[in-house]
Amino acid sequence: MSDPNRKETVLITGASRGIGLALSREFARHGFDLVLVARDTQKLEALAGELKSHGVDVRSIALDLSRPDAPKALFDQCRNESLVVDMLINNAGMVSFGKFAETDLEQELQLIHLNMAVLTHLTKLFLQPMLARKRGRIVNVSSLLGYQPGGPMWAVYAATKSYALSFTKALSVELRGTGVGVTALCPGATLTDFVGVNNLGNTVTYKLFGMSADKVARLAYNGIMNGKTVVIPGFINKLLAFAGELPPRRIALEINALLMK
Repeated sequence: MSDPNRKETVLITGASRGIGLALSREFARHGFDLVLVARDTQKLEALAGELKSHGVDVRSIALDLSRPDAPKALFDQCRNESLVVDMLINNAGMVSFGKFAETDLEQELQLIHLNMAVLTHLTKLFLQPMLARKRGRIVNVSSLLGYQPGGPMWAVYAATKSYALSFTKALSVELRGTGVGVTALCPGATLTDFVGVNNLGNTVTYKLFGMSADKVARLAYNGIMNGKTVVIPGFINKLLAFAGELPPRRIALEINALLMK
C-alpha cells in the first residue's frame, strides 16, 4: 500500500548544470524529493546542500551516464535503496555545434549514444514500475530544434532531439489509460554555459530569443504538472515550432541558417 504522506520523488539526470540545474531548483521549491544524477560529485553535493533548505530529501548519485552499463546501474541502485521514482526527467545530454565536416567524430558518436540510447534505456527501465503502480511521468528533454528540418551547424544534435520528440509523442499514445504520462520539453535558445563557450551570444537566435534556464524551468514545471505531452516554453518559440513544420521545409532550413549568423 502506498504511503499517502510520502512526497513524490523526481529523478533528474544532468542535474548539475543548465536546464537540469534549474529544474532541480524548481521542483525542490515546490516540495518534491529529488534524486540528482550527474558526473561531477562536488557540484552534486553542493546542489544537494542548497536544495535541502526547502525541506526536501535530496539523494545525489555521481554517475557518467555515457558508460554502457550506467542506465542499468542507476536503475538497480534506486531499486536497491528502495527509491520510488515518481517522475523521471531525462535531461542529460551533449551538444555539438559547428560544420559537420569539421566537428569531432568521437564526440558526436558519444552525443548520439547519450541523447538517444541512454534516454531510451532509462525510459524503458523506469517505465515498468510506473506502469505497475499505475502512476508516474517521464519527461524527455528535446529541443525546439526537434521541430525544425535539420539545423545548420547543429546537424547531429538536432537529429537526436527530433528523435526524442518523436519517441515521446509515440509513447504518449501508447500510454493512454495507464495512469503514466509522458512529456517532451522543447526549449528554444537557452542561455547556459554552452552559449558562452561557443560564442553563440552574438548570433541572431540568442540575441533575439535567448531565455534564461530559470525561466525555462518555471514554464516547464507548469506544463509538466498540467500533464501536457509537449511543452514549448515561450510564445515566440511556439510560433517557431509551428513554422518549422510548415511546407516547404527547405525554406525553414534556410531561415535556420540565417538565425545562426
